Amino acid sequence: MTKKATSVSTKSSKHATLTSSEAYVRGKLSRPALISIGILTFITFVGNFTQLQLTSALPTIVEEFRIDLTTGQWLTSIFQLIMGIMVPLTAFLTQRFSTRQIVIASMGLFSAGSVLAWLGPTFPLVLAGRALEAIGTGVMWPVLQIVIFMIFPITRRGVAMGTVGMAMAVSPAIGPTLGGWQTDANGWRSIFLSLAVIGVLACVAAAVGLRNFNESDTNVHADFFSVALSSFGFGGLLFGFTNIESYPATNPMVWVPATIGVIGIIWFILRQLGAAKPLLNLRVLKNVHFATGTITASLSFFAFSSIMVLLPLYIQDDRGYTATMSGIVLLPGAIGQAIAQFFGGRALDRFGARPVAMIGSTVLFLGTLGMSFLSLTTPIWWVSLCQFIRQIGMGFLLMPITTWSLNCLKPEQVSDGSAVTNTARQIAGAVGAPVLVVTMEALTAWRKSGGFNQIDANVWGIQWTLRLSTFITVIMVAIVMFWVKGQGAGSATTSLHQLHEMRRAAKRKRAQKNADATTITD
Repeated sequence: MTKKATSVSTKSSKHATLTSSEAYVRGKLSRPALISIGILTFITFVGNFTQLQLTSALPTIVEEFRIDLTTGQWLTSIFQLIMGIMVPLTAFLTQRFSTRQIVIASMGLFSAGSVLAWLGPTFPLVLAGRALEAIGTGVMWPVLQIVIFMIFPITRRGVAMGTVGMAMAVSPAIGPTLGGWQTDANGWRSIFLSLAVIGVLACVAAAVGLRNFNESDTNVHADFFSVALSSFGFGGLLFGFTNIESYPATNPMVWVPATIGVIGIIWFILRQLGAAKPLLNLRVLKNVHFATGTITASLSFFAFSSIMVLLPLYIQDDRGYTATMSGIVLLPGAIGQAIAQFFGGRALDRFGARPVAMIGSTVLFLGTLGMSFLSLTTPIWWVSLCQFIRQIGMGFLLMPITTWSLNCLKPEQVSDGSAVTNTARQIAGAVGAPVLVVTMEALTAWRKSGGFNQIDANVWGIQWTLRLSTFITVIMVAIVMFWVKGQGAGSATTSLHQLHEMRRAAKRKRAQKNADATTITD
């Protein structure tokens, strides 16, 4: 009888909600919280890892299915697009379902999608598998963000976000590196087999070791009409942009979906602003500091995602290197970003957002500028070095400015803010890749019409597309310089200063109380 009662008690404790006071004790994470955050971080890492794992394999997939590059590039764009559509559901899902329910269901969908892509005999089935993978991982990073902001005090969020951000930073380059090696060794389908195994293991880990961090409310309902509007809006816009490569701008295959997309996006925004309980609470953008951080992060995703598609094409198609080599070239940048992410988070807690973001945006600009001068004779180590510099800049910019912008919101707004900023980033990344790839292909075609051969024209198109990315980084530097203010904007530095003032005031009050007690005794 005692053993049975103990078993029931243990089972119920695993499903019980872990409060912030139980998760963060005496300045440290408790064991259940540490295990849970480790599981959430690993699953989020898998999502980011999966997102760009096919970039090195993309030329091989395009050749095997006999499709054009723009069509093949949907394997990366659809992942970002669906993640962007899923993120607005985060606020609803975290209220309606428990943490365990969300994670286990998500990893189940991810595993099913990986199996479909592994076995799918046609490109549409592989694309459908990628869509299921994206649905499964789309909410994981916002859920992890919300958990961190629930657990950690404001003065420790920078280092916490920087620490988990190390895994997020490594994954985008480990993905192409491992994906390139798997493609060369066992074919691109082996990528999806390994992802299916990882998905099943993640499900088991979540079922065994993950604790809940929220109470579920069955009375909460989502506005699924808004979900449909965002799907048609962002999907139509992306579809129209990607069709520019195959059709002229006046062709219905371009302007019809693009028009539907614009109408859908405008309708979606108006519906969110007018709803009492919107799917995506856009009112948080009224906070100027939060809006500034969101715009900066979105611009960085817009420029970064396209380069992660362009570089493998340059390395493999124009320079003749293998998919494995393509991944190796990108690997040092991932390591650099992981290190910069960690120290960027610590620097945010100590110095505030402005100096850290200025360093990050400036370094990102210098790395992108250096990369924009690549040619057919550029040493491959120079490409790797420039990408390393770029990702150092991303590490000092992206996570600190995201943490700072969320710190500027009220605690009850963090869930909505996380959904808004992650939606904006994913959409920017999904749109940025096809827009700049189409730009590159248009420039290549124009150059080729002047009598240049395919490879020379292609390199010239990539050069000028990278110069467009450089211009975007200049805009980011200007935004950080004029609108990111570390003091008085809810930054960790301000909060730390206020905390010290409160402690000093409490100390003076205790001293005064002791003095008064001594006077009365005398």
